[in-house]
Order: sequence, then C-alpha cells, then structure tokens
Amino acid sequence: MATRTQAREAVAGLLYAYDSGNINIRDFAQSILEEKKIKNKQQIFALELFDGVLKNLEELDKLIKLYLKEWDFERLGGMERAILRLGAYEIKFTQTDSPVVINEAVELGKNYGGDNAPKFINGVLDALSKFTEPQK
Repeated sequence: MATRTQAREAVAGLLYAYDSGNINIRDFAQSILEEKKIKNKQQIFALELFDGVLKNLEELDKLIKLYLKEWDFERLGGMERAILRLGAYEIKFTQTDSPVVINEAVELGKNYGGDNAPKFINGVLDALSKFTEPQK
C-alpha cells in the first residue's frame, strides 16, 4: 500500500508534467497513480492535492514569488517549482501541519531537485508558512 509520501512524490511528477506542457495530464492522472500502486485513500489524497494545486495555481505562484529571495520564479527548475507549488498548497489549503509539509518537500527536493534544492525549498516554505494565513 502506498504512503502519503509516495502520493506526494507522484503529484510532484504530475505537476512537473503539467508545467512542461502536458496540460491534459489530468485526464491520465488516475491511471498514472494506479501504475505507481497508489490506490484507494492515497489516490484520493493525491488527486485532491493535484486538483487543488491546479485550481489555485495563479495564487500559489504569486505567494511563492513573495518568498523567493534573489531568485526568478521562471528560472527555477521544473521539479523545484512543482515541489514548491505542492508545499505551498498544503500549507495554505490543507490541515497538514507545516513542519510535516516542509519535511516532505525537502525530501522530494533531495531526491529530485538540484544540489541546493533542499535548502532552498526549506527556506521558501518555512518563510511562507510563517507569514501565510491558512484557508483550511
């Protein structure tokens, strides 16, 4: 059975694909999750995260940009952008505790981002969590 960590990992991949121009990825999201053995409650969790990020994409991007110090949002790596969007969504729109969200995002950054991704992701999401009012 898949874990929430695996579900988040899959969502980051779906967001990366979406950001890379595959705007129809949602049509295949359920099949992709099933291929990754993400089923039942974890699949529902993953689809809610994915749909939530897409629904609030513009707001999330604006929010992330507020906490990018000396970084250009458009020049971020695709996976780093996907991980930040996912983390920002969970902090702002879910009841998951911010430290859990940040830890999960940092781990994703270690596995899929550049060398500086974990520290960078941690800094942005930590600042965002301190100054963002959750809409849960």
